[in-house]
Amino acid sequence: MTVLQRYFASEIIRAVMFVLAAFLGLFAFFGLMDELESVGQGGYKLQHAFLYILLGLPNYVYELMPIAALIGTIFALAQFASHSEFTIMRASSMSTFTAGMMLAKIGIVFAIITIVFGELVAPVTTQLASKLKFSLQGAAMSQQFRSGLWTKDIIKTNGVTGAVVGSRFVNVAEVKPNGQLNDVRLYEFDKDFRLAALITAKKADYQKANIWQLSDVTETRFSGAAAAGSTQDITAAISTVSAPTKPLVSDITPKILSVLFADPDRMSTYDLALYTRHLTDNKQDSERYEIAFWKKLIYPFVVFVMMALALPFAYLHFRSGGVSLKIFTGIMIGVSFKLINDLFSHLGLLNTWPPLITAILPSAVFMTAAIMALRRMDRR
Repeated sequence: MTVLQRYFASEIIRAVMFVLAAFLGLFAFFGLMDELESVGQGGYKLQHAFLYILLGLPNYVYELMPIAALIGTIFALAQFASHSEFTIMRASSMSTFTAGMMLAKIGIVFAIITIVFGELVAPVTTQLASKLKFSLQGAAMSQQFRSGLWTKDIIKTNGVTGAVVGSRFVNVAEVKPNGQLNDVRLYEFDKDFRLAALITAKKADYQKANIWQLSDVTETRFSGAAAAGSTQDITAAISTVSAPTKPLVSDITPKILSVLFADPDRMSTYDLALYTRHLTDNKQDSERYEIAFWKKLIYPFVVFVMMALALPFAYLHFRSGGVSLKIFTGIMIGVSFKLINDLFSHLGLLNTWPPLITAILPSAVFMTAAIMALRRMDRR
């Protein structure tokens, strides 16, 4: 690593970390103001609100890292320009391409931080924060739905493997923060979509390997005659059995159920891929989660786009107010990218655009703008 590369890295990393810390403090403050309304509900106290906000900070690190990289890089480069350091560097044969490559190497550090927080830290802490709040307030996660939670599953001959022999609709009145299901109803249909069984259970606890343990079970089975609506000996075609417990093999796991209450943008790539496959297998619409999946894959590379947008600011010279004006412009660019990126997610969903195109288009537009600005500055 050259002396110039180390100098660039130290100044830019210091500036980006400072900007990120300032953003985290600001967002934490506003988040705490919102949480104060929930303090006092059940056992949810002020210290729990502080812990809830603290657990939410890793997700802010993930979301704000590209914008912090943009503003921090602009600040460092603006300082170089105001002190004529960048002019001396250019006079010493440093080309635009060389400066861009140095920024790209520094961007790798920020991209790795984005990946670590977005894939490993934020999904875990966000889920812990939700469980903490629900458990202390004494609320069930599915109480926001009037008829409880509904989801769909497929029935296979050998549990989770083998040929598909039917489908199952699952209705749960309450999903506890620990993953326990209360007041469960299972509607099983054969391949011709005829009702084959109705199973009710007081509760369901997940064991392992896609197995649920149902408690206080009542199972009503319908034979082919009952399902077809035959009136001949209808009572013989329906059988009801009660049991204290019953195992249930299902593709639905607590991880998949937790997805139903999570924001797709706050899930890991693995969870998004898992749930997208589950929706596809059950012939349900998965476009929203596919868009979120591709956005999650592309988002770390947005750091490089933001730093490329920051480079042209090193070529701009102002007599007064230069640094503050550049930083303000950088903030506007960062906010614009965030708004456009979110807007394209909704537009892609409404217009059924390909998920990959929907996710990559905002970054491609801003990267094109950065390249055009650099070429224009290079000609001057």
